[in-house]
Amino acid sequence: MNHQGKKKPSPNKKERLRDREATKAEILDAAEEEFAKYGLAGAKIDAIAARTGVTKAMIYYYFKSKDALYQEVFQRLVKELNQMIQQSHLDQFPAEVALKMVIHSAIAYEASHPYRGRLWFHEAIQNQGKYGKLTGWQDSFVFLMGILERGIAEGSFRQVDPFLTTINILGICVFYFDAQENLSYLKPDRQLLSQEMIEKQTQEVINLVLGGVLLYSENSSKV
Repeated sequence: MNHQGKKKPSPNKKERLRDREATKAEILDAAEEEFAKYGLAGAKIDAIAARTGVTKAMIYYYFKSKDALYQEVFQRLVKELNQMIQQSHLDQFPAEVALKMVIHSAIAYEASHPYRGRLWFHEAIQNQGKYGKLTGWQDSFVFLMGILERGIAEGSFRQVDPFLTTINILGICVFYFDAQENLSYLKPDRQLLSQEMIEKQTQEVINLVLGGVLLYSENSSKV
């Protein structure tokens, strides 16, 4: 039988959707790196296109504008953060255990997403948090603050200021990764991003934070 000229079957709707989502994810990955390096003002769509191998027209087809792509990058990371919190079911654990779990997760998240801390830095400097505010990232902040408030109510945490303490906890989790290229000069013999060092840093942060917030650290539970 002669098969010449026979048309190949067109991809079905599910396959087209999968290809579309895969392309969007590749663009967002490249955009995340570009925006983390240069912020919204300095990032170039040409550079994002070069990293992904798609055309500028394709990027604008999916995201309409550079601003829209920038916002989508933030929306994605905030969505992932909120999902991580929801899947942890932290409200089922005592406040001390929940706080340890948050620190573990926060540092593991930073280690897995090395560009994201810089995204927030550029957003604050260039845009005064305008776009970040639209993502709803505040929910994650309020959730962590709620753990501290619950610990105070349970009698396991000191009467700390939950708002300021949340800022300090997030700062100590993030700074290690945001500044690691500068910190590496202080101890050139230490591989700050090695698994061993990250695990050690995680435990140091837990010890420091719990030492500051626990009312009776000698009676604290272990996880």
